[in-house]
Amino acid sequence: MNYNLNKLSEQGQKKSTYAGLKSLLQLIEHERGNLLVALLAILLNSSLNLLGPYLIGHTIDTYVVHKQYHGVLVFSGILLAMYLVTLFTSYFQTKLMGGIGQRMLFTLRNAIFNKLQILPVAFFNENKAGDLISRVNNDTDKLNAFFSQSLMQFIGSIATMIGAGIFLLVINFKLGVAALVPGVFILLFTQVLSPWVKKKNAINLASVGGMSAEIQESLNNFKVIVAFDRRDYFRKRFGEANQQNYSTAIGAGLANNAFLPVYSLFSSLAQLIVLLYGIYLISIGSFSIGLLVSYLAYATNFYNPLRQLASLWTSFQVAMAGWDRIAQILSLDTDLVTIENNTKTSSSALVEFRNVHFSYQKDKEILHNVSLELERGKTYAFVGPTGGGKTTTASLIARLYDATSGTVFLDGKDIRTYNAEERSKKIGFILQEPFLFTGTVKENILYGNAHYSDYTNEQLEQVIKEANLQSLLNIFENGLETKVTSGGDSISLGQKQLIAFMRAVLRDPEILILDEATANIDTVTEQLLEDILNKLPKTTTRIIIAHRLNTIENADVIYFVNGGEVIRAGSFKDAVSKLLEGKRVS
Repeated sequence: MNYNLNKLSEQGQKKSTYAGLKSLLQLIEHERGNLLVALLAILLNSSLNLLGPYLIGHTIDTYVVHKQYHGVLVFSGILLAMYLVTLFTSYFQTKLMGGIGQRMLFTLRNAIFNKLQILPVAFFNENKAGDLISRVNNDTDKLNAFFSQSLMQFIGSIATMIGAGIFLLVINFKLGVAALVPGVFILLFTQVLSPWVKKKNAINLASVGGMSAEIQESLNNFKVIVAFDRRDYFRKRFGEANQQNYSTAIGAGLANNAFLPVYSLFSSLAQLIVLLYGIYLISIGSFSIGLLVSYLAYATNFYNPLRQLASLWTSFQVAMAGWDRIAQILSLDTDLVTIENNTKTSSSALVEFRNVHFSYQKDKEILHNVSLELERGKTYAFVGPTGGGKTTTASLIARLYDATSGTVFLDGKDIRTYNAEERSKKIGFILQEPFLFTGTVKENILYGNAHYSDYTNEQLEQVIKEANLQSLLNIFENGLETKVTSGGDSISLGQKQLIAFMRAVLRDPEILILDEATANIDTVTEQLLEDILNKLPKTTTRIIIAHRLNTIENADVIYFVNGGEVIRAGSFKDAVSKLLEGKRVS
């Protein structure tokens, strides 16, 4: 499955505006009642505003012309009451839509975050974190701004336009047609220009995501930048991203402001037509002064909302461009699905690869027709040159990826038949670069381990002692309450690996995978880990990926991984010779 969001965008997998809006409304289906109330409020508001010009025209022709001032006062009072009601309904619907917008923002961000939780590792390999953050924060905020501030104005403007158009045609059909002709040209202009405006805004939003990704990547690697004195490289990369964002923002700004001057021109033209044609009709006795005043007001009520729609339509296009980027994430699904198959193999192996092929990209196969068996309770080592496929092999065992073809079996069953919870209980994986959350040592070693979540520090320390992990905990100055920051320097990289080690061992997995788990620790601590590994339950299968030869010397079986093949080495000496030979070849 293609998980690259930028490629999905380039391949034109965006929905039409109508389809996009429909899918967005489905997401906030639970707000239907509030939206209906807000809609009724805005329709009442528009109706009262449309009734005003007619009453003014009637007052002029019936009372002002005949100097009947009592009628003028009565209708003035009626108009005042109407406008007070519109004031209340406007405030009510604004407050209601503000709440809807914030709840929609909450719903959207939850939906995106929950979707990100189920997507596979391949998705995060193909997309930059900064761009994903921009979609969660910036793009959802664009939608919130439209829903909370612009949507009801948008609907109200359309309702006012339709009502004003009906009044124009009913009062005098010929004059109404003449007044509405410029509106047809506005409609055509909008239809032609809208896709271009939406495209410009989509490009701008993508560049914002790109700049966010560039900033995050540079800040994450700032130590390296300083160490190599390459701040100039940092400035250059950021300058390029900033320049691209500036250029796309200028393009989007020009596109967004293209509607207003054209709308204003045709609006003025329509009022001129009404005025000239209306004066002519009055001169031949076919029209009254009051009706002309009403007519000019209705023409204004038709074209002023159009001018409003110029900016509101821009806001709508920005929101829908943002929704396209959000919908791309929400439309994805994991290809690591759980399948129904209760058939067990006759093999006694805990893990079995049967004719497994794997590739990250179609044109480059990492593993080719691999078959192997790992028995329960043994220690296996995977060695080989960098890029040979060791971590990939371990990742297939943990089902971070699925084999391109062939089958991986876990405890006699296709690994795809286990759900994520069942699989994670069986397999502990200590990554080469352990990730920790901001908090304490205790919070990090209990991450994903509900069994000990309610334990006090004293109870947890007893569990750690029984698991032979006390020597590792003693390395931390404040024990379980030692502070940890995910990206800071509160603890060393080696200490982070120790926390990851304790986290994995406390889960009591059937399979423990250590991917360069001792790469950043000293030899004394490495010996501590070796002792702990030796004291693990006899049924625990250990899979060790390491470049240090002393780490794999005591392994029961050593596999040499290189060139897409996983070959069993006859002995430690044989593995060393293959490793040296592989390095010479590479």
